[in-house]
Amino acid sequence: MEPSVIPQAAQMAADLSPWGLFMQAGLIGKLVMLSLIGASVWCWTIMIHKFLRMRTLVAKADAFEEKFWSGGSLEELFDRIGSRPIDPMTAVFVAAMREWRRSAGKGNGNGDPTMRVRLSQRLDRVMQITVTREMESLESRLGFLASTGSVAPFVGLFGTVWGIMTSFHSIGMSKDTSLATVAPGIAEALFATALGLVAAIPAVIAYNKLSSDMDRYAQRLENFSGEFGAILSRQLDDRG
Repeated sequence: MEPSVIPQAAQMAADLSPWGLFMQAGLIGKLVMLSLIGASVWCWTIMIHKFLRMRTLVAKADAFEEKFWSGGSLEELFDRIGSRPIDPMTAVFVAAMREWRRSAGKGNGNGDPTMRVRLSQRLDRVMQITVTREMESLESRLGFLASTGSVAPFVGLFGTVWGIMTSFHSIGMSKDTSLATVAPGIAEALFATALGLVAAIPAVIAYNKLSSDMDRYAQRLENFSGEFGAILSRQLDDRG
């Protein structure tokens, strides 16, 4: 009798594997698991992309600021960058320089204090709009991480409740309370909970880290805008 117990235990172990749990789950359970797996994969895609993007932007900002504060001509730097900025900081610089050249070509701000003030305000507004637009683009899809972090545990909990209900139904139909009858449904329920946590925990950690990094980067852009605006204001005063 003992030899027959070993194959049965091995069969139960196979059925309680992650793939076995998914295959023996009902339609609702499979939909819950697939949605959590899909959300987790998409979250990891967003996380990897955003972390690599932030590292690249910080490196480009360092390189640009080194050129900007090197003492060279801003006009020459603008001509080298051209009309295709490759990162938010150069986009702020290009937007301000483009407005500066456009106003200089029209003779705005020459000798008229009111016009100089208006030009200075317009430059500040152009840079602020550019910072806002660039940060909106950078923060795109970040909300999915927050949503997954808050919703995935409840989706997993729904799968847990559904799995327990399935277990009770199996017990009622078979009138058998043995482990072989109860285990699959309970394991399916716990597996759904685990998938919910697997999706939620990395999403929450990544969201908090990325939000902190992006806040620091946005503040860096704001500081650059303020410093660049002060430089342009001084040049306006010298022209007046």
